[in-house]
Amino acid sequence: MACIDMEHFTLMNNDLQKKRMFLFLQGPHGPFFSQLACALESYGHATSQIGFNQGDKTFWANKRSFIPFTLPIDAWSGFLQREFREKQITDLVIYNDTRPFHKTAIQAAHAKGINVHIFEEGYLRPYWITYERNGSNGNSKLMSLAQSAVVPDHLILNPDTVPAPCHWGDMREHIFYGAVYHWCILCANRQFPNFTSHREISIRKEFRLHLKQLIFTPARMAARFWANLTLKFRTYPYHLILMQLQHDSAIQNQSPFKTNASFLEFVLRSFANNAAPHHHLVIKAHPLEDGRSEIAYHLRRLGAKFDINRRIHYLPGGKLAHVLDPALSVVTVNSTAGQQALWRGIPVKTLGKAIYNQNKFISEQSLDAFFADPKAPNLQAYKAFRNFLLQTSQIPGGFYSKAGRQQAIAQLAKKMFHPLDPYSAYLTDQPCLKNPDGFTHSTAHAPALVAAE
Repeated sequence: MACIDMEHFTLMNNDLQKKRMFLFLQGPHGPFFSQLACALESYGHATSQIGFNQGDKTFWANKRSFIPFTLPIDAWSGFLQREFREKQITDLVIYNDTRPFHKTAIQAAHAKGINVHIFEEGYLRPYWITYERNGSNGNSKLMSLAQSAVVPDHLILNPDTVPAPCHWGDMREHIFYGAVYHWCILCANRQFPNFTSHREISIRKEFRLHLKQLIFTPARMAARFWANLTLKFRTYPYHLILMQLQHDSAIQNQSPFKTNASFLEFVLRSFANNAAPHHHLVIKAHPLEDGRSEIAYHLRRLGAKFDINRRIHYLPGGKLAHVLDPALSVVTVNSTAGQQALWRGIPVKTLGKAIYNQNKFISEQSLDAFFADPKAPNLQAYKAFRNFLLQTSQIPGGFYSKAGRQQAIAQLAKKMFHPLDPYSAYLTDQPCLKNPDGFTHSTAHAPALVAAE
């Protein structure tokens, strides 16, 4: 690769000296966005947040820079344009690019040449977060990059030389912040009379589900333990189904299924008709599954319909690694956990748009053919792809725990100043852009893949 010229380097450094105006919209539950804003301010830049409810306001520490949006939704575009103009916004920061407010904001920002920074859960969960520009998941630049660009031979590294990140528990914090967020909306939202959730269920039900998760955590852990213990002493080979949250944008916007029930019916029918009679099916719930999609009920119903009740087993969440290791294959819509199967050389079939849908390692078989005889992935190709992610968009850390936030924000503040998106920066000139000021990941510090919850 050609080295970056001095004119480009000078422009990049000049860009760092300019005062930027960062406008935040909705972020992950908790203080992550507020703390990231503080880090950006420490470099001499200005920040503010537009909030849509009391939950947004509660977690934004600097109330003087909080801008409440209290108007009906049809006033959003005009309101945003005024904020862009009056505050001379240079950068827009959001979490999830598919929410209605965010989609409108991205379009408006692009029209004005405003940088768009997008955060999402890590593509290599659970100890990473994803940082991209302009789009994520199905809208990520990864979807349009040539396969040869993201899996070049020189990116294949020895994983044993890559240190693992520190470990912390994010799940309880995630549930706790979700409960606090929805309680604020439910009980203290008078300032926001026109607020409507982007979710399909009411805020009241959302809060009850989060609270139920917190209260019944011990019981859920006991059920999880028993189900996993039973699986441990199995005498049958099995295929593994990785479930996702029904309301997640990856399901609603980037898959042919709108409900978990329709996904399960499609998969169980194919399994019943094509898998070997002695094979079983293990269905693992997402760690944050709160019962709204009634997975256990639909499995009983569909198991009876296809006469396979004795061959299906439901795991209500829990650690993935020990369930994944013995699996014959993995089927999912587009769960990021599918990458952990690829890392182990396990055949993977995706049924929706996923950032790792590269034909070098994802099965191109039909689901029927896949259950009959799943083909193993190209492990070397996947390792190259994984290492490309580690060098670009994957930031070690998390949104919810204190340790996770500290680790992520330490890298993100400067990374967001780079004139190029993470993929372009790396592909344009890896040696010269590697670390002029700590902008990009260094190979020596990229964390290794570990098992997700």
